[in-house]
Amino acid sequence: MSPVASDATATATLGPPGRPATRWLILAVICVAQLTVVLDNTVLNVAVPSLTEEMGATTADVQWMINAYSLVQSGLLLTAGNAADRYGRRKMLAVGLVLFGIASLGATLAQSPGQLIAARAGMGVGGALLVTTTLAVVMQIFDDAERPKAIGIWSSVNSLGFAAGPLIGGALLDHFWWGSLFLINLPVALVALVAVVTLVPESKNPLGERPDPLGALLSMIGMVGVVFAIISGPVSGWLSGRVLISAAVGLVGLAVFALWELRIEHPMLDMHFFRNRRFIGAVSGGILVAFGMGGSMFLLTQHLQLVLGYGPLDAGLRMAPLAVTVILVNFTGLGARLTPRLGTPGMIVSGMTLLAAGLAAISTLGGASYGGMLAGLIVMGVGVAFAMPTMANAIMSAIPPAKAGVGAGVNGTLMEFGQGLGVAVLGAVLNSRFVALLPAVAAGAGSLPAALAEVRSDADRTAVHDAFAAGIGTSQLVGAAAVFAGGLLAAVMLRRAERTGQGGRTAAGSEPAVATAE
Repeated sequence: MSPVASDATATATLGPPGRPATRWLILAVICVAQLTVVLDNTVLNVAVPSLTEEMGATTADVQWMINAYSLVQSGLLLTAGNAADRYGRRKMLAVGLVLFGIASLGATLAQSPGQLIAARAGMGVGGALLVTTTLAVVMQIFDDAERPKAIGIWSSVNSLGFAAGPLIGGALLDHFWWGSLFLINLPVALVALVAVVTLVPESKNPLGERPDPLGALLSMIGMVGVVFAIISGPVSGWLSGRVLISAAVGLVGLAVFALWELRIEHPMLDMHFFRNRRFIGAVSGGILVAFGMGGSMFLLTQHLQLVLGYGPLDAGLRMAPLAVTVILVNFTGLGARLTPRLGTPGMIVSGMTLLAAGLAAISTLGGASYGGMLAGLIVMGVGVAFAMPTMANAIMSAIPPAKAGVGAGVNGTLMEFGQGLGVAVLGAVLNSRFVALLPAVAAGAGSLPAALAEVRSDADRTAVHDAFAAGIGTSQLVGAAAVFAGGLLAAVMLRRAERTGQGGRTAAGSEPAVATAE
């Protein structure tokens, strides 16, 4: 490697020369940008009544307002990561902030459901760029010693965003109109943009590979099809034509994408990564951690509101201990300090075991009161804080630095897929158990409100509530079992990878493990 390349690599890894301390300031800026993206996944849910009343939005309109953001974002993650590697991570981070800000302004000014849906789709484009570039920049500016703590802090933002979204949305709607949910993004995006341009060093793939437009198109078709099927399943029915056709299109798209990537000289995603046991182990574990988190958040919301009887705001406040625990563990660096002692497999199996134990505790102890649920939430928080950053670091460490953006895209795609799968599978278990236990008078009802509408006596009403609570408990236990099994699987595969010399980056990527800085 030439001296110039060496200097460039150092700059991309450690930050601007003479200002090494700025890497933590850069991380703070990145986390603010990431938080805004995550918040917009959940913040709109609390505005549904306002949108219905003020815009005359139909149920289908509201679903598209909420889902347009996640659909576009999930479909573009791999493409956005590839663009960041090719054209520069700082450049794409800045572009993402600009697009996100402009689309947020469009959402604020929207006068019709169609305008708001289009603005939300535009926010999804910016969000895809931010999700991939933020993690890629973290990989570039921190060395191996500091990276676990940095990724832990970055990962905490996801937990904070999901917990804080409904709370922030509710607080804004109490004082302002629904457009304030998006207007607040503008100053955040502007400040973050100035900080990114000023502080973040540029880095990109030094080989400057040719773009892969067909691969990008196929990945978008595949991901959008699969995610749309998962989103539509609970509403339209898992065997409906809408869901089956969408799932088929998505799966065929992903299969063709994989075949295409194996054939071309410069693939967007090198499929040979999947020969790396470390990568496969981390991917498997990552999907199941996201499965447990996505499914548990879906179940916990219903548990608190429909079983324990809390309102939306009170339910959100009572879920906060999960996010607070994740943040405290990661910001104190506890997981980063334990990693050298336990190793990556040990941290993953410990974290996923704790996550499974927390879900099981909520299932068995949280049925009658909040006290048992609180203990389970704290245990879950510790497990998530151990497992999720370790998974992200393992995935990114198995990919050459020149492909950091694509690696971040893979990590983001896994999170989207795992969370959607968790909601789909655990929701199906809940519904199946609930329907099986319903009293005869409410037989055939597909939801708790529908079942309650059929009953007349207090005894039958109690039986319906008990059936729903039993369905919640069973689905939480299924989630716990899946997460625990996934932790064991991931740990075994990662341990074998370490023993066979696949513990780090391998020849899965033919590019040299460097990234140039400008």
